[in-house]
Amino acid sequence: MMAQNTASDVTKMTKDTAVAEMEALLATACQSHIDKSAKLVSLKRLSGGASQETWSFDIQIGPQTLPLILRRAPGGLRDPDKETALPLATEAALIHLADTVADIRVPPVRFVLSPEDNLGEGFIMDHVYGETIARKILRDAEFEVIRPDLARQCGDILGRLHAIPTDQCPPLRTAPALEELAQYRATYEAHNHPHPVFELAFKWLSDNAPKSPRITLVHGDFRNGNLMITPEVGVAAVLDWELAHLGDPMEDLGWLCVNSWRFGQIDKPVGGFGQREDLFAAYEKSSGISVDPEHVRYWETLGTLKWGIMCTLMYEAFRNGSDRSVERAAIGRRASETEIDLLRLLAPQN
Repeated sequence: MMAQNTASDVTKMTKDTAVAEMEALLATACQSHIDKSAKLVSLKRLSGGASQETWSFDIQIGPQTLPLILRRAPGGLRDPDKETALPLATEAALIHLADTVADIRVPPVRFVLSPEDNLGEGFIMDHVYGETIARKILRDAEFEVIRPDLARQCGDILGRLHAIPTDQCPPLRTAPALEELAQYRATYEAHNHPHPVFELAFKWLSDNAPKSPRITLVHGDFRNGNLMITPEVGVAAVLDWELAHLGDPMEDLGWLCVNSWRFGQIDKPVGGFGQREDLFAAYEKSSGISVDPEHVRYWETLGTLKWGIMCTLMYEAFRNGSDRSVERAAIGRRASETEIDLLRLLAPQN
């Protein structure tokens, strides 16, 4: 008597077939773009990356083994509703620009997928090793020596990033403060779930928007969690450039200081590992531009509001059933944390 396949068996077979097909296509792409003799081994999907797929694999070229990463749109297809997320080819171009023009540590891009590769939208880059889990970086003993230097490293990196000539950048949206504010106001109002503290923050941010700021390349998500850290060098790579745009450079400094990215280390406002003074001093030395702390506080406030609204989006996905995962519900309830942070920023108690 033949055993019938269960639903889980069918699902597993479907996944195995899809991975096998992907392996074959990826091997052919590497042979086309890197070396005709390349053989692909050890393909596996990595956890993390809420908006893009991340796959790890090796290729063997004779005796050499080359560890690589595929960063790809989900299923190979870009979501047109994510207006702020860059096309992956543009993200790859920015990573290359950061590497070659500003000497910023990034995973070097090997090639961008072409339509002939039949893998969808994405690119291949070198596998850079290190740690991105913020709680480990902030608490594990192996990072104890390098932690005090991370704020200065971040200031230096951002100073060089913001000095990249904008005319060398690929086409990017321009989003100064009031445009960012309008975008998140529209998102907030679309869900008809009022938060009085958010309303207060919108009013303050609208009234206190920076006048005629510099416009530079902005990473858009420069924070603890998107930095690859090693005990030996500190910041080994800056990751996740999909929210890059042209805007006020103080946005990056403020976002790095948002309380949510301190992961409990609230006495160290820069990513949970350092002080603003070290960040600002290193930035000024690297860029030659003076930092106004109140200007950065504006963007820290706007960043806090943005994250609060993002949390409400997570809750909305859980509420409407589009994603009933525990992760979405748990992040959704963190909107209340951002309300406390906003009150502390808007009405500081000395």
